[in-house]
Amino acid sequence: MTQSHSSPRDARDTILSRMDQAAKAAGRPAGDITLVAVSKKQPDARVEAVLATGQRVFGENRVQEAQARWAGRRADHDGLELRLIGPLQSNKAQDAVELFDVIETLDREKLAKALVKAMDATGRRPRLYVQVNTGEEEQKAGLAPAETANFVARMREAYGLEIEGLMCIPPVEEPASLHFALLAKLAAECGLAKLSMGMSADYETAIKLGATSVRVGSALFGPRPDPA
Repeated sequence: MTQSHSSPRDARDTILSRMDQAAKAAGRPAGDITLVAVSKKQPDARVEAVLATGQRVFGENRVQEAQARWAGRRADHDGLELRLIGPLQSNKAQDAVELFDVIETLDREKLAKALVKAMDATGRRPRLYVQVNTGEEEQKAGLAPAETANFVARMREAYGLEIEGLMCIPPVEEPASLHFALLAKLAAECGLAKLSMGMSADYETAIKLGATSVRVGSALFGPRPDPA
């Protein structure tokens, strides 16, 4: 459920309150879920307004856009955490490793090799999530559900990568709850405790089904401006 947009501070307070209520309804500790502010394509003025609320975890879709937005801001904001939530090309792996604290879209072996090389070169080790294409949509990145357990095991055994959790983006035309439940089942099979799932329209449902982080854009920032 979304709310009508107000000031960033009021919007964030409302979202955090609903997150806590959803957690309590599911018998989970209030405050147990991380709010990821999806700042992709948002004007800098809106990002600054959300930063002013105390929000420190942000999600971006593209490496270059994130570099332009955040490279100069990191020194000014203690505790800033940047998450890559969009597809990552292997040739951008080192840039991503240098900038992001969490990469949520690992989904193929070629990318794993590039990330290992980048981590060795930079000394940085972002936390990693495996993206699952729960709807098996041709146009979307991510692993097929049936491939997930073997892939996670190979990341650990062959590459020494510590996978923190799973991430998904459900098909828009299907009930998100079915996909959230599937992702939670897959995570349990893989021995993973973290689930990145749920967006502005369905983050409460995601929390009830086990989300440990929710990625909220329009409900926090307001609608993205139309491209020029």
